[in-house]
Amino acid sequence: MITSETLGFDVSRETLERLNHYLALLNKWNPRINLVARATLAEAVDRHFADSAQLVAVLPRPLGHWVDIGSGGGFPGLVVATLLAERAPDVSVSLIESDTRKATFLRSVIRETGLSAKVHAQRIEACAPQEATVLSARALAPLPKLMEFAARHLAPGGTALFMKGESWGKELEDARSQWQFSCTPHTSKTNPNAVVLEIGDLVHV
Repeated sequence: MITSETLGFDVSRETLERLNHYLALLNKWNPRINLVARATLAEAVDRHFADSAQLVAVLPRPLGHWVDIGSGGGFPGLVVATLLAERAPDVSVSLIESDTRKATFLRSVIRETGLSAKVHAQRIEACAPQEATVLSARALAPLPKLMEFAARHLAPGGTALFMKGESWGKELEDARSQWQFSCTPHTSKTNPNAVVLEIGDLVHV
């Protein structure tokens, strides 16, 4: 069960109800379409929901259009959309997921929880440029590839939030050989060896 304590900050009862309904749907759908690794399903509250929720702690300002790429089972994008529905209701959220079955799951969660996020069932590189104020991704691709996606979908002055594991330093070095950008690493609240990379001012070398 998801609680304010497991998320690490206070949220309303309505938000918790939405998140727990999302969790129930994840458990129902996962055996059929493998939204998350089966080995992590029993730890989904901490491994997926709390991990995704930490992005609200590094929210750049101002907010406008949040775009999550490679959304999969909705982590982090759909968790963020659920939290922003209460904290920043004027923000629009879009999720890009090319797998049509996963996109159907995302739409089902959005419908059943009463959220207003939009799902694009397309490949990231084929989707029309989104002019995102914030772009997020988790467990999607190496950082140099994420930079290509960011260059396509970020609005001028926008910020990317990329969740990275233990090899983030090497990926950062690789990305700097092809791109110029500002970067602030935030230590993950769920894994001391992982980070959220806050990236801006992106320019191809």
